This record gives sequence, structure tokens and C-alpha cells, in this order.
Amino acid sequence: MLTKKQHELLVFINGRLQDTGICPSFDEMKDALELKSKSGIHRLITGLEERGFVRRLPHRARALEILRLADSTSASPPPGFDPRVIKGGLSDGLRGAAVASTGKSVELPLFGRIAAGTPIEALRDPENTVAVPPGLVGKGNHYALEVAGDSMIEAGILDGDVAIIREGETAENGAIVVALVDDNEVTLKRLRRKGKSIALEPANPAFETRIFGPDQVKVQGTLVGLMRSYH
Repeated sequence: MLTKKQHELLVFINGRLQDTGICPSFDEMKDALELKSKSGIHRLITGLEERGFVRRLPHRARALEILRLADSTSASPPPGFDPRVIKGGLSDGLRGAAVASTGKSVELPLFGRIAAGTPIEALRDPENTVAVPPGLVGKGNHYALEVAGDSMIEAGILDGDVAIIREGETAENGAIVVALVDDNEVTLKRLRRKGKSIALEPANPAFETRIFGPDQVKVQGTLVGLMRSYH
């Protein structure tokens, strides 16, 4: 699923290529989508590239090739979408929990699907929970998120894994965290503090480290465990 802005950018680039045969500049993309900076365009293009919608042409400045177009409904939020996960963070009405059961597992809320390749919206499903071995959770509130993408494969985090997250707004340097970027994108990455900047590092050389200002990234929780299904 594409975000609304990703879909808008894909349509704009395709229209310009169809009309002129020339890819629009980053400034033209920024103005068309009414964004404040070209860095936002860079993130959107990276997301489209990672999802297989566009390809950067080598040795040609700002040249993009459209590989496929999204369905007309691909940018529409599905039932159960809750913008608070994006706008207000997981702490706004989406509390985690660690509810011990009398059996051999703990039931955690499964808030949705998080990108490990590029930020996408977390999808809330209030009816969904996941049974977790007690050894994967400790003190504090916890929640689970399904991983999408392969940017964290060298950290042993694969597409389809269920990430167990301890809810919190702080994390140690080098921890793998759920990060809210610019108050509207959620991703799972390794956090590095570099002076006044924050780096969100992938664990796959095919993906780039992204650098942000200290006010652009909010920690939503820290990875404490993983579960994987082989069927």
C-alpha cells in the first residue's frame, strides 16, 4: 500500500513523463505536492523505489523510470486505519499491554504492520492480538507489530516477522526502535545519535541511512523480541 503522498508523486511523475518525456525536478515535485523541502521528495522516491514502482536510472541526474502504477485504491486507508498512530504516536489512545495469562503465553495487542524498508503507516486493528511467550516481555507496556520489507535482514529481522516492542519514548544509542518521523511516518530502524542529529540505520547495504534533526524523530518503543512463522 502506498501513502497518499507517494501515490500523488507517482501520478505526477508519470504524467510529466507521458507529456514531455522528461522527469520533473525535485523542486517541481516539491511544489506539485505542496511540500516544504526537497528532503520529503527524496523520502517519497525512496519509498516508491523500494516498493518497485520506480527505478533511478544510473549515470543520469534525477532520471526516474516508472516500472508500474498503483491501483486507484492503493492510497486509500483500509478499514481500521487510525491516523492517531501517525499523527499522535502510539501513546495517544493506543496503549500497549503485557497481560499475563494463566497458560503459557501473554496476549499483546497487534497494532498493525510496520515498514522495515521504508516508512509506511501503522495499521490499527483493535480486534487483533498475538500470543507471545512470557520470556519475550518484561516490565512495562508492550505491543506487537508485523514487519514489512527487508531493510533489517542483517539484524535477523525478516519480512512477515512479528516484532515485540516495549513501549517508551527513550532508547539507548544503537537500539532498534519504532520511530515516528516528522509526525507522519513510522519505521523500524537502528537509532544512532550523531551530535545533534539522529540517524536511522537499516541493516541491509541496499538501503541508505537517513539523517534527521533532533525534533524530527520520536521514539515509540524499543524492539525486545521477534516471532516468526514458517508456514
